Amino acid sequence: MSAIVTAESVTTLGPEVRGAVLVAGSHGGVIAACLAARSGARAVILNDAGVGKDAAGIAGLAWLDAFGMAAAAVAHTSARVGDGADALARGVITHLNGGAAACGVVRGMSCGEAARRLGAAPAPHSLPPPYAEGRYRIEAHPGTREIWALDSVGKLEAADAGRVLLIGSHCALHGGRAASALAVRAHAAVFHDAGAGAAGVTRLPVLASWGIAAAAVAGASARIGDGRSIWESGILAHVNAVAYAHGARPGMTAAAFARTMAHGARSR
Repeated sequence: MSAIVTAESVTTLGPEVRGAVLVAGSHGGVIAACLAARSGARAVILNDAGVGKDAAGIAGLAWLDAFGMAAAAVAHTSARVGDGADALARGVITHLNGGAAACGVVRGMSCGEAARRLGAAPAPHSLPPPYAEGRYRIEAHPGTREIWALDSVGKLEAADAGRVLLIGSHCALHGGRAASALAVRAHAAVFHDAGAGAAGVTRLPVLASWGIAAAAVAGASARIGDGRSIWESGILAHVNAVAYAHGARPGMTAAAFARTMAHGARSR
């Protein structure tokens, strides 16, 4: 029977994951599923992130069937997104793929029991190719800050400091750690609320304390794991105090907020 390993995010996996059942706090979208599969894990349990627009929060589960990897997701209301240990302790399965079903995993099962059953899953028969791109420059005009769309916080680069970022990741701190709010000092950032769920949108107040305007779009308005979807259709559902001071309000489009911040003062 395989070991069970927990992780806050699939963006920070180590060699201990290889051959194990991975219970990660990440959403169940394709980019997270790809990173989980490429880690060498035997099977994976993720967070359904409220499912959201186009069912993007669980799209990675069926996608993993093509590589022979058993996968499931817990309810975002049952465990904190961004906290794999919490998922293992409290999570309740809501979605699964064919490989997980073959191991006896069913909806309503505890995450702990599902993880134990997935320990008997056959190893994936192939690895997916590396996730393509994931970083897109949306707008760049003289005298304004650049606007970039990133599919995941795992795609952040040092050059993103001072930019306006639309990030497809959920808006909860990893494991509740304030330091995980954002790896660069962006000028402004927009995340996905992942249904808000048990974790809420805990990045926002931390970023406010750092002087960064930040918001989260409603899960039904944009695809999680897709920064360009946040730009194209995202509607703000949550804003922090700094964003509010700049005119951000729930119901505003993410694009309008991003442009407001891009055209704002060049220094704080």
